[in-house]
Amino acid sequence: MQVQVFKFGGASIKNAASIKNVGNIIQKFSGNQLILVISALGKTTNLLEQILNEKIANNQIWKRILTELKQSHFNILEQLSIDETILDDLFYELEKQFEIATNDNFDFHYDQTISYGELLSTTIVTAYLQKIDLPVQWLDARKIIATDDHYRDANIQLHLIQKNTHDLIKPVLKNKQIVLTQGFIGSTKNGTTTTLGREGSDYTAAIISYCMHAGNMTIWKDVDGVMNADPKQFAEAEMIKELSYYEAIEMSYFGAKIIHPKTIKPLQNLNIPLVVRSFDNMTNTGTKICSTHLHINYPPLIVLKENQTLLSIQTKDFSFISEKHLQHIFAVFADCRLHQNLMQNGAISFSCCVDSNNRIQEGLKKLRNDFRILENENLQLLTIRHYSDEIINQLTQGKKIMLEQKTRNTIQLVLK
Repeated sequence: MQVQVFKFGGASIKNAASIKNVGNIIQKFSGNQLILVISALGKTTNLLEQILNEKIANNQIWKRILTELKQSHFNILEQLSIDETILDDLFYELEKQFEIATNDNFDFHYDQTISYGELLSTTIVTAYLQKIDLPVQWLDARKIIATDDHYRDANIQLHLIQKNTHDLIKPVLKNKQIVLTQGFIGSTKNGTTTTLGREGSDYTAAIISYCMHAGNMTIWKDVDGVMNADPKQFAEAEMIKELSYYEAIEMSYFGAKIIHPKTIKPLQNLNIPLVVRSFDNMTNTGTKICSTHLHINYPPLIVLKENQTLLSIQTKDFSFISEKHLQHIFAVFADCRLHQNLMQNGAISFSCCVDSNNRIQEGLKKLRNDFRILENENLQLLTIRHYSDEIINQLTQGKKIMLEQKTRNTIQLVLK
């Protein structure tokens, strides 16, 4: 019997009713070898980030927000008829981590605090599943997902993870139990907690799927499957029944939020199908992502990213933008963790579109001695794969095109 890996995100366990629904889903598959990878409850990660920022800014409001977060978790336990004391130790540890957090080495403190979202949620979900007589064994993902110490976006140590899955996960499955662990988090060789980047639970599930040679991996979401566009942005978005690994990785790279960008590679390497399906609609089998060799006539695949900043970086002395200039620019961007969603260079300028955040000014400060920099903010980045003139005209109507880049299959447009 092949292993199945299920990933449940925050939306699937946002309240007591949602957790009960997850229990119903697991019961339907309880005869299989199951590994469950669970995210933090609802918007917990956002709240933990807010608490950390308030604490570092010396705003005592952080304690009130933490108390509210505690109460929301305790309320769920009460509704599930589970003793709230099962979270006491975790909240005690979390508060201590917040108390020592400073702006020095921010990324380190980020991982030590924000990681508790997954530890809290999996403790709750494990207790509930055991309460309904499912043979669930909780495992600490930090003992499985070995990483380096690149905090907030740690790199995995695959050979160690393979050993850990063999030593820790296989015995549980052999004992006919269901494995339940956390997404998003890992640890260094010294046991220090790390995280894999926002929305990294998908990636955790894919790594474990690879190491366990899973028969398939399923991401349970609040949509019926992969859509050709975000239905919250485009009312006419349609579901895609089957998608190739290549198309999926292109969509995620360009910003589609359906899966984490790193998820596809481990699955494609062993040809493990990825299924995206709804936790609210079990009759729908969802979207299958696999190494399809069929010629599929895809509809236009549309990704619209809001809150973009277009940077134009120019030499001050009218000299050409050389490889040495680009090397310097890319090094600064890498150091500040600024991902270029689109880039283009001319004779004396380099243009790129990045997500608007507070790290932009940190990077530009390092570049202004050598370059003249122009900024355009509050823009959109529209990416269309399998485009047509009709769909381009429709989606850009009334917009000013600030930058355009086109290949045979993909067009990207920075819009104002």
